[in-house]
Amino acid sequence: MDCIFCKIIAGEIPSAKIFENEWIYAFKDINPEAPCHILVIPKKHIASMDEITEENSVYVSKIFESIPEIAKLGGAENGYRVISNCGKDAGQTVFHLHFHVIGGTELPIHVFPEK
Repeated sequence: MDCIFCKIIAGEIPSAKIFENEWIYAFKDINPEAPCHILVIPKKHIASMDEITEENSVYVSKIFESIPEIAKLGGAENGYRVISNCGKDAGQTVFHLHFHVIGGTELPIHVFPEK
């Protein structure tokens, strides 16, 4: 498999690890949008939210159980945002399920443009 996140989990590509357990791996984004910008990924390759099933959903559960601790470890003391893009049109560029945990500063409220 030629997945950059699978290679990070395997230690083939270096990362700034924030948190790890048997289910998930969390590391600093290399192009942060805020003081705290952490990527949280399942250790099992799941391409996107479209591939979450009853059999692999435990990974997503473990991610969300760990996000509060991960956000604090990353410096998001007063709140954070969790974002996941699903598919090319939504801006997903790495096809391994991942969640962006962003905080550490007051974040702007995003408003969708009128059509």
